[in-house]
Amino acid sequence: MSLQEHKDTLVSKHAALEQAIEEENNRPHPDEIRLHELKREKLRVKDLIFAAEATN
Repeated sequence: MSLQEHKDTLVSKHAALEQAIEEENNRPHPDEIRLHELKREKLRVKDLIFAAEATN
């Protein structure tokens, strides 16, 4: 997998996590623990995206 493909995969995962966060927030009673986990994972992926961009 090339660096660009890896970055594209991370960007897609980041977008999917954002969608999952939005869906959880729109539920009548959002699961705060799940939201926290999703947000933490989203930040981790964002850090990986920045690291991939820095190596370009």
